[in-house]
Amino acid sequence: MSVKNRQQTNLLLLLFPATAWLMVFFILPVLIVLLYSFLERGTYGGVTWIFTLSNYQRLFSGLFLGVIGRSLWLAFLTTVACLLAGYPLAFFIATRSPRWRNALLLLVIIPFWTNFLVRTYAWIILLRSEGVVNTALQSLQIISEPLNLLFTPFAVAIGLIYGYLPFMVLPLYSSIERFNFSLVEAAHDLGANDIRTFWRVFLPLTSRGIVAGSILVFVPAVGAFITPDILGGSKTVMVGNLIQNQFMKARDWPFGSALSMLLTVIILIPVLIYFRVSDETQ
Repeated sequence: MSVKNRQQTNLLLLLFPATAWLMVFFILPVLIVLLYSFLERGTYGGVTWIFTLSNYQRLFSGLFLGVIGRSLWLAFLTTVACLLAGYPLAFFIATRSPRWRNALLLLVIIPFWTNFLVRTYAWIILLRSEGVVNTALQSLQIISEPLNLLFTPFAVAIGLIYGYLPFMVLPLYSSIERFNFSLVEAAHDLGANDIRTFWRVFLPLTSRGIVAGSILVFVPAVGAFITPDILGGSKTVMVGNLIQNQFMKARDWPFGSALSMLLTVIILIPVLIYFRVSDETQ
């Protein structure tokens, strides 16, 4: 065997575990879901092997378009809110001394050590009519009657922002921590003020952290179903709840598969944007 053939064989052996893992746990399930999305629902659940486009036609009805639009809006709102809160927080952490930096990062990571369901249920105690928020507002005489905060889009947005904020802070911190701050001094020496330096120097050079954090927040937020189920009730259904209901309750697997494929396409768009931005910045 020649050296070139031996190198190709070694390369294929090295790539085999990752390729097999990708085929078994990603590509094959996606292909099965794609196939099911073109089949008809069976009489007692399951599928009938009759190909149809009716599942995708149902996606364009007003009811489902409204749910999809609400999911995209809440995911976008969550991403923007996490970015506005996470960027100054990441900057603050990255500019501290190493000892304080590690302690502050630990505080960001600590919520991951608590079960997500427990953290979400805790918001019920805070947002209910007799909860901490309403009690505090009434004690301060800001409101006379309890606000209806629970089981609203506001409660879902708060839950999503709280749950996914660390996903924004960590990539932003990584990007800001590697920033060469001598470039800021150089910009000031050339006559740029703080605002111009931020827009022309600091923000572009940390854009990869912004894009990475936005994707890490937007992707799970648009498909979330636990937070809307607990904090939104039946009034704030998102596309993740629709998919869950189609598979677990309605047993309409073909339509659930069509919804899943639509969600996959929605998720792929920001991922492709990330790769495009990464190529341009490199």
